[in-house]
Amino acid sequence: MCCLINPCLTSPTWVPLLPTATARKPCSSLKPPPAPEGTGMTLAGSLHLCSATMSTQRLRNEDYHDYSSTDVSPEESPSEGLNNFSSPGSYQRFGESNSTTWFQTLIHLLKGNLGTGLLGLPLAVKNAGILMGPLSLLVIGIVAVHCMSILVRCAHHFCRRLNKPFVDYGDTVMYGLESSPSSWLRNHAHWGRHIVDFFLIVTQLGFCCVYFVFLADNFKQVIEAANGTTNNCHNNETVILTPTMDSRLYMLSFLPFLVLLVFVRNLRALSIFSLLANITMLVSLVMLYQFIVQNIPDPSHLPLVASWKTYPLFFGTAIFAFEGIGMVLPLENKMKDPQKFPLILYMGMTIITALYISLGCLGYLQFGANIQGSITLNLPNCWLYQSVKLLYSIGIFFTYALQFYVPAEIIIPFFVSRVPEHWELVVDLFVRTVLVCLTCVLAILIPRLDLVISLVGSVSSSALALIIPPLLEITTYYSEGMSPLTIAKDALISILGFVGFVVGTYEALYELIQPSNAPIFINSTSAFV
Repeated sequence: MCCLINPCLTSPTWVPLLPTATARKPCSSLKPPPAPEGTGMTLAGSLHLCSATMSTQRLRNEDYHDYSSTDVSPEESPSEGLNNFSSPGSYQRFGESNSTTWFQTLIHLLKGNLGTGLLGLPLAVKNAGILMGPLSLLVIGIVAVHCMSILVRCAHHFCRRLNKPFVDYGDTVMYGLESSPSSWLRNHAHWGRHIVDFFLIVTQLGFCCVYFVFLADNFKQVIEAANGTTNNCHNNETVILTPTMDSRLYMLSFLPFLVLLVFVRNLRALSIFSLLANITMLVSLVMLYQFIVQNIPDPSHLPLVASWKTYPLFFGTAIFAFEGIGMVLPLENKMKDPQKFPLILYMGMTIITALYISLGCLGYLQFGANIQGSITLNLPNCWLYQSVKLLYSIGIFFTYALQFYVPAEIIIPFFVSRVPEHWELVVDLFVRTVLVCLTCVLAILIPRLDLVISLVGSVSSSALALIIPPLLEITTYYSEGMSPLTIAKDALISILGFVGFVVGTYEALYELIQPSNAPIFINSTSAFV
């Protein structure tokens, strides 16, 4: 969630986690700019924006020059960086001194998997049960990291086979379909890249919707409890909230500020905001853990296994949290010693899974049945923990622009390339405004944070993290010979991911349609009374 290494911003002194279409570091030997330690960047899922940038730069029209997301200036040739990659056998890379170290890569991996999904895991554990929840998180973590390794292996396969300097997620799927024994799939292979881009758009706009709801919920609770907020964090009493306005109005209040924020088209200009977001969210997470480990109530009354009807909601939230597959290729590609990446991947995902399980279980144990969509909403009504909500909200606010960068890079060039040059800026800003308003409207229509997270996870994250990678392995290696056991394993993972996609989406939509007996906002201190 937080570190002091910049994964995407590409100024001459920062580490760009991802090269773009015009300045890609190959699987072989392209050299990145110098990269000293000590810079800051994005939060949960932020590396997805880097991954999408590579595939979306191809959609740009040549008349629309936007160099804000590349490592080259307008005077540089987009193909200059590929001159060193010519030998068919040059795939094996030997680390360059300016590449990321194993520790930097580990930090990037940890940061890219931690975000708002982490705060919703205690409620996810409630939906699965105090025993079934952590066991399911462990299984999903193992399957997720296995799918990440599949994607990396398939990308390496096509780098060698096609003598390509680098292939991203969308390209890998496209080449995988081209290798399929089915002529129909080969003829429609280009749709593989479009499908990945589509799910990236849905995922990132879903993140933005979650941010709207998160900001509204936390600010509403802090403001309404302000008159009863004290400095005593140990002797909590029921607080009579002072009604202000509906949460949807809070979302509308944030809308103009977020519109202005996304008008910053150059990611380099967001670096200071990103660093601020990293610091505030790290501090908030430390304070959160410090609270939930104290005075844990007797867990004997908590169900070991929850109702099967709520388990699909658990699946959506869990896969929302684990959906970090889009960053594995750029991370491996930027390593000084890429042969160590599998070890880093397994180490990092082990830490992430342990963190997910610990926060999910401790949060549920601490607050029990009163746990809310974000654990921050359950913190006691004192200024210390109210500041946690505000600090995390500040981090989420600035992260919005970084998550928004993915759909913007995919969608905006499509419109800008079709207008005269003097209208390009106007159309660019207009499309940005429309997209932000779209996420705000969707958040207003679905004002429950837990259901928004579960819906986004079920719809798009399950496809990117569970369904596509196993199918990709089959289409890539089937013609070269695969064991029946491997085919059965891949088919099982994809089927389970698809079942989770269908059932999770249905259950989330059903909960949205059905009137809820519980209020969206619960007294923040009711768990302590």
